[in-house]
Amino acid sequence: MSVSLPDVALTEQSVTHIPLDWVGMQGIVVPVLLDELGVLYHVQAEAAVQVNLPDPQIKGIHMSRLYRLLNEFAEQEKLAPSSMAGLLQRMASSHADCHSSQARLTLDFNILCKRPALLTEGLSGWKAYPVKLEAIWDAGSLQLHATVMVGYSSTCPCSAALSRQLIEQAFKEAFGETHAIEPLRIAAWLQQNATLATPHSQRSVAQVRVLIPASAQHLNLLTLIDTVEAALGTPLQTAVKRADEQAFARLNGQNLMYVEDAARRVQQAISQHYPQSSVGVSHVESLHPHDAVASVSSAKDSGKSITAFL
Repeated sequence: MSVSLPDVALTEQSVTHIPLDWVGMQGIVVPVLLDELGVLYHVQAEAAVQVNLPDPQIKGIHMSRLYRLLNEFAEQEKLAPSSMAGLLQRMASSHADCHSSQARLTLDFNILCKRPALLTEGLSGWKAYPVKLEAIWDAGSLQLHATVMVGYSSTCPCSAALSRQLIEQAFKEAFGETHAIEPLRIAAWLQQNATLATPHSQRSVAQVRVLIPASAQHLNLLTLIDTVEAALGTPLQTAVKRADEQAFARLNGQNLMYVEDAARRVQQAISQHYPQSSVGVSHVESLHPHDAVASVSSAKDSGKSITAFL
């Protein structure tokens, strides 16, 4: 441009001399390319980019620099620990004139994954898994955390025991002290009365946060999600027919769990692969107007249990 434009952030000093931990932007919509073990996923992410401002006299940073670096990254690179480290390093370097030495990147997006029905061959549906990536560049090193949210179904063990007791009592009232009962007669009674009482089940959610090594080649988010679903045993379904719904009912009946059980199962499953991790689970109760929650963290992540949705 032929006319020089004023740059107040550069030419003026801050009136209040206080250093700032982070300065930048959030809520930036950007497409990113996720590489999951060679399978590419194009996802729409919401990003936040920030650098520190340690010099209390500097009035402001140059936010357009961060915006351009983020866009260039999204257009040219795949999401991976190494590429994110490179972006963060460039973000900090772009503000060397502000004495910035730290940079932070947060990405929120959904991974869409096609899941097959439990029994019906050829039947499947799409399932969205919310993901948050939090990356910080500090003193030349990367700290990268990934948080995933996984939905599942939970059936209360106490409620199941109480239901079984009522069915047992009804059976005794129906047949009294009869010592020999024909199986067909019992089957007919069960057909009519097995749901005399039913345990309460509810949609539940596990939120898992792990530290991803900076040396990792891939983020392995789907592997983490699969590990969590396998540990819980009753992941939410997509497309179902009656046979699939019946199979899901069987899974729930054979997989009773308190919120405490769910948290312990998930933590045990992921701790083998992620030494630093935390788990939070919430059972959106169908019995109460409030939820049941539990959280746990690994020894190396002690004191940092997930509480975001609890």
